[in-house]
Amino acid sequence: MPAGSSKKRERQYEHIKEGYQERGVSKDEAEERAARTVNKERREAGETK
Repeated sequence: MPAGSSKKRERQYEHIKEGYQERGVSKDEAEERAARTVNKERREAGETK
């Protein structure tokens, strides 16, 4: 997760990552997809600079 992420976004990242891994996605791919999803949510919510 990016530096300065809130606890909420860190939880969201872990939840999404675990979901992908349960579906058989590799660890690296799951981490990348989760990070991209959380960053998208942050951007849409106006939480980025």
